[in-house]
Amino acid sequence: MKKTGLIVNPIAGMGGSVGLKGTDGKTYNKALELGAKPTTPKSIDDTLALITRKDLYFVVAPGKMGEDFVRKFDFQYEVVSKIGEETNADDTKRIVGEMIEKGITLLVFVGGDGTARDIYDVLGLTIPVVGIPSGVKMFSPVFALSTAAAAEIINNESGQFIEKEVLDIDEQAFREGKLGAKLYGYLKVPKNVNLLQGKKEPSNVSKPEELSKEEIAQYVLEKMEPDTLYILGPGTTLSTIAQKMNVSKTLLGIDAVVNGRLVGADLNEKGLLELIKKYDKTKIILTPIGGNGFIFGRASKQFTPEVLKLIPKENIIVVATEDKISRLECLRVDTGNTEVDENLKGPVKVITGIKTETIIEVK
Repeated sequence: MKKTGLIVNPIAGMGGSVGLKGTDGKTYNKALELGAKPTTPKSIDDTLALITRKDLYFVVAPGKMGEDFVRKFDFQYEVVSKIGEETNADDTKRIVGEMIEKGITLLVFVGGDGTARDIYDVLGLTIPVVGIPSGVKMFSPVFALSTAAAAEIINNESGQFIEKEVLDIDEQAFREGKLGAKLYGYLKVPKNVNLLQGKKEPSNVSKPEELSKEEIAQYVLEKMEPDTLYILGPGTTLSTIAQKMNVSKTLLGIDAVVNGRLVGADLNEKGLLELIKKYDKTKIILTPIGGNGFIFGRASKQFTPEVLKLIPKENIIVVATEDKISRLECLRVDTGNTEVDENLKGPVKVITGIKTETIIEVK
């Protein structure tokens, strides 16, 4: 039997739908106040339901950090350690250490970039991992593309591994109004590159790149329709569009404008739903994450399935510089809702400049 560790960050991703940029530290309490609900249970349930190999013996964390999920299925497992009602990064690190003592040869974890950092602090490159995406920020390429991809990686794990980066938002760059990611370390992952997301690439701030964003912004403004709610996603390209309109823009947040006037700033799911109901027509403008191509499901979880069900696909406007789009083989979605994901898939036009568009597939 292959001893496989399983640990779940029970609060990962909770800040996403309520407009927070993570769920670390005191942000968790803020997320609860705003009505956030756990997202990791669905992520781990969906993954475990697709695991077909019979030689796995799980070493799991107690309760909501693992045991509650694996016992629903026909897996052999044992529980290590103890946890209190509230859990934190120290619990993750301690339990992973105990799993190592139990002799695990693979660690499956559920969370976001913060969880990946905690795992790295204990494991380094000693034991390979499979990251199941369930955080707010997931820029690290140690994560599978989806829960289905994570299950496929586990089912077909062959003993061949590669090293992938653990990344997180560069807080200093963020304070300076720039969106980028910094290297925290490396984790070893199964060699299934086509099932892993690409890493977040920092925004290019060279003059040609800035000029491209200016051209995109100018073209988008020319195409804007009156009395239409435009929801602006996160990122520097969207900030340039906002600047052209002379409205403020939260770099990592979601904002909304109507007739050139800001009507919502740093919106969460509730705020988006309330605004959408007020207007006859709504359009979303967003840009993919550089490196992995996600337009929904990473770093903008305010766009929940409930929000996206109200927006026709033809009202979703994707913008990106030619340099960014040329580095992507496709765009990706991972909203956590299969029906919504399927409706978003297919070819889509991407605005790359003044009267310049390219077609790329959403997968």
